[in-house]
Order: sequence, then C-alpha cells, then structure tokens
Amino acid sequence: MDRAPRAPRNRIDPRARLYWLIECGLWLVSSVVVLLVPALIWAQVRPGLLIAFAVVGTLLVGWTSTMPLLRYRVHRWESTGTAVYARTGWLSREWKVAPLSRIQSVEAKRNPLHQLLGLSQVSVTTASAHGDIVIQGLDKVVADDLVAELTVATEGTVGDAT
Repeated sequence: MDRAPRAPRNRIDPRARLYWLIECGLWLVSSVVVLLVPALIWAQVRPGLLIAFAVVGTLLVGWTSTMPLLRYRVHRWESTGTAVYARTGWLSREWKVAPLSRIQSVEAKRNPLHQLLGLSQVSVTTASAHGDIVIQGLDKVVADDLVAELTVATEGTVGDAT
C-alpha cells in the first residue's frame, strides 16, 4: 500500500511568491544581456543568438509565469517535538523529515533579496547523506523563532546526531 505522507501543517509566507518571481525576472534579464546584447553587436552571429534568445526567452517567460505559484502551493513545513518536516518542489516533490536527535545544526540565511522582502531561509543540517532540510520563504520573525525553538529542542534531545 503506497500512501503519501500527510503534508506538513505550515505554509510559507506569501511573499515567497514575489521572491521567486523576482528571481525568475533576474534570469530573464540575464538572458537578454547574454544573448540579445551580443546579437545586436555582432552581425555574423546575430541569427543564431536571436533564435537562442527566442527559445530561452519563451522558456523563461513560461517558467516565470508558473513556477512561483506552483512552488508556493507545494511548499510546507512543520516542527514538532520529535522532528522537522518539509515538502518542497514544483515539478517534482521532495519530502524530508529530520528527527531532532539527528540534527547537527540549524541556521537562518538572508540574502539581500530576502532582507528587502523580510524573508529568511532556514537550513537544518543532519548527519544524513541526503542533504539539509531547507525551508525557504519564511517570515524573518518566524524563521528566528524556529531556529531558537529547534536549538532548545535539540539541546534537550537524547541522541548522537550522527
């Protein structure tokens, strides 16, 4: 019997959609600079670069118009007295669970765009070879509270964190 695990209870902050939209827009602007500007300068390669720009631009516009909304619908997180849960993705789905006894470190990260929008990303590092649990798009205050809560919870959890 193949049953999907229940979704974690908490949604990320709605501003995450704007964060991802801006991120996509930066990729779109980068493609203009990388493909369109050289096409305007060098006539010999213009047709190839214009075709490449049309293809890449079309893909990026489609990505920009769908990814932030789909990703927001999927992303969820939860912290309980025994584990941290996260579900991420937009085309594919990833579900991660980290028992408190396996957590090695917890950190909040804020790049300049996060800071501008009042958002944070929380990374929970475990001894697993499958990588960190990353919860993106949290309100700064919620992220700080989560880091503090997990720090206290892991200090009081018996386990070897390996």
